[in-house]
Amino acid sequence: LPRDRQVAFCSLPAFPASAGLTEEQKEFQKVALDFAAKEMAPHMAEWDEKEIFPVETMRKAAQLGFGGIYVKPDVGGSGLSRLDTSIIFEALSTGCTSTTAYMSIHNMCVWMIDTFGNEEQRHKFCPSLCSMEKFASYCLTEPGSGSDAASLLTSAQRKGDTYVLNGSKAFISGGGDTDVYVVMCRTGGPGPKGISCLVLEKGTPGLSFGKKEKKVGWNSQPTRAVIFEDCVVPVGNRLGAEGQGFSIAMKGLNGGRINIASCSLGAAHASVLLAQEHLTVRKQFGEPLANNQYLQFRLAEMATRLVAARLMVRNAARALQEGQEDAAVLCSMAKLFATDECFAICNQALQMHGGYGYLKDYAVQQFVRDIRVHQILEGTNEVMRMIVARNLLQG
Repeated sequence: LPRDRQVAFCSLPAFPASAGLTEEQKEFQKVALDFAAKEMAPHMAEWDEKEIFPVETMRKAAQLGFGGIYVKPDVGGSGLSRLDTSIIFEALSTGCTSTTAYMSIHNMCVWMIDTFGNEEQRHKFCPSLCSMEKFASYCLTEPGSGSDAASLLTSAQRKGDTYVLNGSKAFISGGGDTDVYVVMCRTGGPGPKGISCLVLEKGTPGLSFGKKEKKVGWNSQPTRAVIFEDCVVPVGNRLGAEGQGFSIAMKGLNGGRINIASCSLGAAHASVLLAQEHLTVRKQFGEPLANNQYLQFRLAEMATRLVAARLMVRNAARALQEGQEDAAVLCSMAKLFATDECFAICNQALQMHGGYGYLKDYAVQQFVRDIRVHQILEGTNEVMRMIVARNLLQG
């Protein structure tokens, strides 16, 4: 099935994607699905092939309220819940997973400023980020500290009413093309309690960027190293107190894990629909592939695992919204399960396409490439297992 015939299928409501949702949530979902089908899916392959960062499309999404979905309305946010957010990111991801994943990181950054910033910081940064006039990047990972984020080395030395920032960050989504950088840096001793959070603006002297990375997927968003060489940052750009940075980073990531899992759900949802359509039109041995019981069973398993993953993600989103004691571990479980299962679903959908699935004329291969990294970022799935196991054994 050529790509130009696939676009329409990505917006079809399949399985109980709207089951248990309020009328308002169903409306959010419909708006996001329509936007994905009309504004994203037709361009998904081009953005990937030409490595285009679709700034204007994202600004159109921001006009629908998708630039600061769970940010307070007084600074331009939509003030929606974590569950609303999950529904929206799942729907948008059916149109372009890579672009939606960047939008989810941007939303996380704006939420961090909104939640941990003072009134001056909130009103300075959030309105232009919520409208996506400006874009944000999250800077935690370093060349020598990925999963072991508490060992980061980027330093910020206090000098009067400024910090002098030195070090580098790796794998930064949007790096070089974005305007605001939420940076975790060491202002104190070793370990998590020595980490603070600073907000830098593009154009700060001493702020520079590495080469644009060549990636397997996520090609509609640039990824670069972010380098700090004697960057002078006002103390007024610090979010929260000194030493609070690691806590801010981890709270941001709880939501980030739900967001990225939601993007995986959208990719899997679209891939199941593409597989379903391919099985009905492709003939082998004189009959449609859809008549093959083995493939019927595999399709049924894919849909079942998708629904199970969706329920886990939405359950974790509710727990995070309500501040439940076990929210962090539920977010880790949901991220682990959904990103693993959804990658397997997309990969199986590619297999069902046979040789066609390996051609870039067919969208299913792009979903596979774009969601593979979801098992790595926002905390690797190995780290998710560590968090869940630690919770169980301490309990």
